[in-house]
Amino acid sequence: MKGRFHPTNNQSVNPSGNESILEVIERMGMKRRRFIMTAVGTSVLTVLGDVTVSGFLQTVEAAPIPAGTGFQGIGFESIQPNLLNSATGLLQKDLVSVPSGYKAEVLVAWGDPIMPGAPNWLVNATQDATTQEKQYGMHSDGMHFFPLNSGVNNSGIICVNHEYTHEDILHGSEGLTPVNIAKVRKSQAAHGVSIFEVSKTRLGNSWGVERNSNYGRRLTANTEMRVSGPAAGNALLKSKKFNITGTGSVQIGVNDGFTAYGTVNNCANGYTPWGTYLTCEENWNGYFGHLGETLVSTPGIPDSEITAAQARYGISQNGSGYRWHEVDPRFNCRTNPLEPHLFGWVVEVDPYNPQSKPVKRTALGRFKHESVQYVVDDQNRLAFYMGCDERNEYIYKFVCSRPFNARNRGANSNLLDDGILYVAKFKDDGTGEWIPLVHGQRGLTAENGFRDQAEVLIKTRQAADRVGATMMDRPEWTAARPRINGFQEIEIYCTLTNNNRRGTTPASVNNVNGTTTAGSARPPVDRANPRTDNRYGHIIRWRETGRTVTTATFSWDIFLEAGDKRRTEPNLRGNINGDDLSSPDGLWFDNFGRLWIQTDHAGDGKGDLTNIGSNTMLCADPNTKQVRLFLTSPTDCEVTGVTSTPDGRTMFINIQHPGDSGTPQNPTLSSNWPHSQGYGPSGRPRSATVVITRNDGGIIGGL
Repeated sequence: MKGRFHPTNNQSVNPSGNESILEVIERMGMKRRRFIMTAVGTSVLTVLGDVTVSGFLQTVEAAPIPAGTGFQGIGFESIQPNLLNSATGLLQKDLVSVPSGYKAEVLVAWGDPIMPGAPNWLVNATQDATTQEKQYGMHSDGMHFFPLNSGVNNSGIICVNHEYTHEDILHGSEGLTPVNIAKVRKSQAAHGVSIFEVSKTRLGNSWGVERNSNYGRRLTANTEMRVSGPAAGNALLKSKKFNITGTGSVQIGVNDGFTAYGTVNNCANGYTPWGTYLTCEENWNGYFGHLGETLVSTPGIPDSEITAAQARYGISQNGSGYRWHEVDPRFNCRTNPLEPHLFGWVVEVDPYNPQSKPVKRTALGRFKHESVQYVVDDQNRLAFYMGCDERNEYIYKFVCSRPFNARNRGANSNLLDDGILYVAKFKDDGTGEWIPLVHGQRGLTAENGFRDQAEVLIKTRQAADRVGATMMDRPEWTAARPRINGFQEIEIYCTLTNNNRRGTTPASVNNVNGTTTAGSARPPVDRANPRTDNRYGHIIRWRETGRTVTTATFSWDIFLEAGDKRRTEPNLRGNINGDDLSSPDGLWFDNFGRLWIQTDHAGDGKGDLTNIGSNTMLCADPNTKQVRLFLTSPTDCEVTGVTSTPDGRTMFINIQHPGDSGTPQNPTLSSNWPHSQGYGPSGRPRSATVVITRNDGGIIGGL
């Protein structure tokens, strides 16, 4: 759902005719629909397709959930949901709430200084782009904690994504209108990534930002970056080159295909085993638009190919309301039609080297990257698992050609440039196939629009259409279950947040050649998703065959189907214990085998969310599927981003776009968070990072 001013991804832009995951499950024989056995002594024999809503989430008991194979238990009781509606007789809580015995404190919020020379934030939001470039960005999302050598659990570097901006809040009382280059530059400066040092004080046992640290820096929509991998230097990446200043963008030539400027819509994230940060470009298409100009032709490439590719990725005339294209020609998709090809990548950042240049790794494919999760197998072979966040899009795996070198960090510096990108096909019998996206194979030829491997990667969505991958219900975060306490499988989970087009009429399919008009797909429902309009979403998981990441096959099942039991089955007790949820999005395993689930719906407690309320973070047992509600949020926000110190005693999470129904004239119309949490001045809601600790100093979520 994101915020009210962020693309909802309600429209499918997948024009392939490939079958959906629902169609696959519909044809599965009853005797073959069995869940994966998830733990020694814990047999999960529930049959796919025959699970009622009452079986979506296990009954939550007051007692701690005990440890099991690969899992160390859940030690807290569910808290009550923040229902946000007067019918319950409860007051709305404009707070982040956690269980008794835990503490939630705001660490840093939009506009706070994170590097030397950065001024303090002003509540009237009148500061310009130059100031914003030194401050914490807007609408925080995925993040990771990188420990420093001096006290690995007491100090570190945090990298935080900034997914988008709320222009009405960003620009003060005037809002975005009239749009001008100064406002666009500030918006661009509030995007990207914040990198800053944090430490824990000896007195007071609290965390703070080291605002004068040399590690502090910002990556924005205008930061120079390097392009590497098979697509680097390709003709499709040679967009116009601009001199980017505070007063405008002036063309000065043509890019070389090895250089890009900026990263935008940085949603979820990942990291590498050699200690670098991976930021993922998701709804980057929404920053492009045009004013009705004639398309500027590209030598050797038909105009129809460019416009079809833009449609396949959801680029439209008006974009998503940022209006950058109106005053910044770099983002005009008609006069600078190759610029979109420089977005949609995974970007690698070295947090320990502030002078290093970020790198867009093209070998991992170009699409709406939501997150990227690595796994190293017993042979030190390395793979990264990714979802493409759009209705009816795909799940991917990238396998590095060379093994990971745990002894030499520098030896891994270019691992992400050489390997094979695969896309998943989920089969009827509960198994699946990883299909390689390799030029010359399975129709990925020049005759079908793929001149070489570079174009396969630039046109990743079209390549996946061509090879017959399975359309999924909006794949978002991926998470790998830790191989601990006797658990040896390579088991990956992926949130499928929702699909409001599922089962709607008239039913339709898309063309495999990618020519169908964006947004026309309406796949049918089946037993695995029994509701027309899959508004609540679910979580899927799979195990790699042979416990190796290089395998071409896997087995899969549905781990959890979200829903409101009180609404769909009135005789059940509903979410009295807070175990109902909607739109699972963020997903993360801690080092102790607990699965943390974050949600992203409207967050206003209205309509389908009456019994669910605000967005939440929950904790699940991967063996039994028991779920506990750990955190509730203020109104109109998303709970997203999660990381911790290595010892698990400090957790960091993000609250994104709180109170986004506010207006330029009345920013606090629905929320005054984080001021309501005791942080910062009153007058304007702000996205922020929250620190969670236990009063007894114990492990978060532990027994």
